[in-house]
Formats: sequence, C-alpha cells, structure tokens
Amino acid sequence: MYQIVATKVLAPTIKLFEIKAPMVAAKAQAGQFIILRVDEEGERIPLTIADYNRDAGTITTIFQEIGYTTKKLGALNEGDSLVDFVGPLGQASEIENFGRIVCVGGGVGVAPLYPITRALKEAGNEVISIIGARSKDLLILEDEMRSVSDTLLVATDDGSYGHKGFVTDLLKQVIEEKGDVKHVWAIGPVVMMRAVTGTTKPYEVPTIVSMNPIMVDGTGMCGACRVSVGNETKFACVDGPEFDGHLVDWDLAIRRLAIFKDEEKRAEAAASCGGGCGCQ
Repeated sequence: MYQIVATKVLAPTIKLFEIKAPMVAAKAQAGQFIILRVDEEGERIPLTIADYNRDAGTITTIFQEIGYTTKKLGALNEGDSLVDFVGPLGQASEIENFGRIVCVGGGVGVAPLYPITRALKEAGNEVISIIGARSKDLLILEDEMRSVSDTLLVATDDGSYGHKGFVTDLLKQVIEEKGDVKHVWAIGPVVMMRAVTGTTKPYEVPTIVSMNPIMVDGTGMCGACRVSVGNETKFACVDGPEFDGHLVDWDLAIRRLAIFKDEEKRAEAAASCGGGCGCQ
C-alpha cells in the first residue's frame, strides 16, 4: 500500500497529493509519469509526476477531478493509502544546455512542466516560462514556476490575471522580441499544445510536447496510448510521453481522446446511482 502523506487543494477541482513510494522516488526523473489504482476494484489511471523527493521517498502528483476515478481519488485524505502505484514510466526529458528556451504550460499541464523547467534551469538554460489557465482561480504553481525561471509570464482566457488571451499570444511575442529561442516545451490540453506547435513552426523552433492519451497498462502491451508521430505509430507510455510537436498528428490525437467519452459518462452515472436507474 502507498500512503498519502500530504494533500493540498490548489484550485477548484485541482488537488496535490504527496505519496510515499520510495522505489519510485529513487528513480523518478523530469518528464516521467506513474499509474495508480485507488482500490482493488479501481481502474488504472496515469498521472504525471509533479515533483519527487528521494530523501523522503515521496512522489508528488497533481490532478483534476474530472471523472469517476479522479473524483474518487480526490475524496481520499492524508493517511489514506492507494492499492497500486507503479512507476516511474515513460522516457525522461532530454535535458541539456540549449541556451534560451521557453516552457509553456496550460491548466494542470503546469504540474509536469515544473520539474522539467527546474531541470532545464539547473542545466544552465535561460528559461522563459509562460503559464496559463481559463481564469485566475484555476492557475497553479505560479510561485514554484517563478522560482525556476528567469522570466515568468502569465495569461488567463478571461483576463482576470496577467495577459488576457492565450499562452500562444505571449509565446509569439517572446519569439519575435527576444529571438534566438532554441527550444520550446509545451504541456497542457491537446488543443493548446497544437496551437503552440502552430505558433513555433513558422519560426522553425524545435518544440517538445508531452502527450497524455488514453492509457491502460503503461508498458506498451495494450496499444491504447498510440499516437501518430511523423507518420509512424508510437506508444506514449514507452516511446514518450514527449514527442516532436511538429510531427504529431493532432487531428488523430484529438479524435482518439473522444473515443470513450460516452462510456466514461455512463460509468460515472452507474457508480453514483449503483446501477439502479438502469444506466449500466
């Protein structure tokens, strides 16, 4: 069993859990993820690694309560335990001193971006970070991102904080005004990452994205997490989760994310009513 040693509410529906998992923490690197199960009857869900503490033997993960399992996870408290916690999974980020880089995070995507940004800063890069959310109350890890960045820019869709508009507005401004951007990292909703790659492509700035498709086993056996990259099939769990954003087939990625939407709604309805309404 894997005990939850700390919890924190970061924003409405967004929570941080610090989980005791010494073997995972010992090997975790920026860019990787874990798969957990809440209980014996629970499904396996992938969550990104937002931080790790090798001395304490803990992994920090941040998630949004959007479906049955994440809501069930969010109902747990400090001291509760998870039945399964597997990781670290996936390939770690390729960290080196590129020069001037831009890290772009949207929504909960800021969570996995944080350890990557920190690693890039520690490698000697000049780091310009851009984070965004729909509104100020949904913005997370601002102070943490500021502490590992040379410059931090903020955007909200509704203009309640920082730039009114999208992270891509600020990204284009940075590329045009600063120039000589060597690399861009982008993590967030698929539509945001697609927009980021569309922004950087005319400037020929290499852009890394972190894909979070449907995933089951996390070892490449099931094939559920396949993505098309450069007209080749890749598995996000073993080949990724990071890929060259300019080569990702974004239309296919978006379609695949919608495959089980109806099933997810029925499962949540069945769980909430016990199947008594005939929804199972």
